[in-house]
Amino acid sequence: MGINDGRVCIVTGAGRGIGREHSLMLAAQGAKVVVNDLGGEMDGSGRSTGPAQEVVDEIVAAGGEAVVNGDDISDWDGAKRLIDQAVDEFGRLDVLINNAGILRDRMLTNMTEAEWDAVIKVHLKGTFAPARHAAAYWRERSKAGEENDGRLINTSSPSGIYGNVGQTNYGAAKAGIAAFTIIAAKELARYGVTVNAIAPAALTRMTENLGLGKADEETKARMSPRWIAPIVTWLASPESRDVTGRVFDVTGHALSVSEGWHRGPTQENPPDDPELLGEIVTHLVAIARPNANTFGYDEK
Repeated sequence: MGINDGRVCIVTGAGRGIGREHSLMLAAQGAKVVVNDLGGEMDGSGRSTGPAQEVVDEIVAAGGEAVVNGDDISDWDGAKRLIDQAVDEFGRLDVLINNAGILRDRMLTNMTEAEWDAVIKVHLKGTFAPARHAAAYWRERSKAGEENDGRLINTSSPSGIYGNVGQTNYGAAKAGIAAFTIIAAKELARYGVTVNAIAPAALTRMTENLGLGKADEETKARMSPRWIAPIVTWLASPESRDVTGRVFDVTGHALSVSEGWHRGPTQENPPDDPELLGEIVTHLVAIARPNANTFGYDEK
């Protein structure tokens, strides 16, 4: 028994790292899990169901229920098959956790079209496509008079909500996911579905080249992906039904609610003379709160 007892959950990109930890903790809390993973390399190349199967085997060995899915979540039909598999295998779908991702970091001046397109496709379309099919499933249940207690949990990033050099493609996709989350929360509330996102930072194969691999042992322990799973497991549970439209910044060091964009200092009825406007803009910028740094804090 656990806080997710009997709930049916999909986790994408669940063969390794953060997604693996999500799957294991959800199962330990009683969920039935569809473990999706292409089993590709960090840049998205290659394909294997091996990593996902290992997670399923671990869940089953511990007495849980889980099945493998190897579909490409950025493919429209593949995303539909993923949602259908959960319903066919376990009778319904309660939770979709969009976690799959790749990296193709490059400075803007050197980034190729292919590097941009690949990252946008996996992260942004790979969030939209499964969410679209899951949302349609929950809508049809609602129209049929059935009650949903559904959860859509997306994965943004500090790179998207705060910014990080060398990741215009990744950051743009992750910022889009944060906005997608807020809007989807407004749309799906009528169907009994909450929508939230996390912006995690953890030491995984995707981040080992960002300097985290050189951290001391205590820092590495706190940056383990296992620290990301508890908030997602709670958000997936019935206990979180009153929380929606939020982005949570999470590491082993801290859990925060990211407050997002707000309208700052304002000039009402601005003039249409650009020379006059320049002085006003300079003043507004001077009194505005500075953008957060990469860690989400005010620049010093």
